[in-house]
Amino acid sequence: MLTLFISAFVTFFVVIDPPGCAPIFAGLTRGTSPDHRRAMAFRSVMVSAGILLVFALVGERFLSAMGISLDAFRIAGGIMLFLIALEMVFEKRTQRREERAEGVLREAEAEARTMEEEDISVFPMAIPMIAGPGSIATTMLLTSRAHGLAETAIVFAALGSMLLILLLALLAAGPLMRVLGHKIEAMITRILGVILAALAAQFVIDGIRQSFA
Repeated sequence: MLTLFISAFVTFFVVIDPPGCAPIFAGLTRGTSPDHRRAMAFRSVMVSAGILLVFALVGERFLSAMGISLDAFRIAGGIMLFLIALEMVFEKRTQRREERAEGVLREAEAEARTMEEEDISVFPMAIPMIAGPGSIATTMLLTSRAHGLAETAIVFAALGSMLLILLLALLAAGPLMRVLGHKIEAMITRILGVILAALAAQFVIDGIRQSFA
């Protein structure tokens, strides 16, 4: 059980990527009041948790209704996660997130609205930065591999623990970035990308093995 928890936790960690979300959140909430930043952090995590929970509970039945086998989804999800891992290793994921954040900030400036009035919790924080295609696919894959209520509860516990860490990272986004710096953040992102690539390859191997079993 502990092995399952650690495996699920590490997978969620590298996909959701709190070290990558924190600086983007800091940029989106730059110049706002502490109360506004706290509200955006809590709301972002709650909205993304709801989205991931829905896909965890009904995602497999949705695939069945669409005529898609779970093994096919494992392979597709593994490939998707591998592409995300490549972007993390070569810093393209961070660059894309920053471009999204800059786009939101430019729109806010063009409309002459203050940052306190901007609700960035749903977009772009909850979707697609936290509950994006990669994290949705990962949640469905891990819950589908869990056998029985006990293992499913462990996966949910790992997801909850990961979201709690994400919340703490968002709340401490400003001080955290001042401590880490851009070079250390880039190093952490690359290491996580390598780990995610290995996990994605395992998803593909499992899907192919089950398809021909």
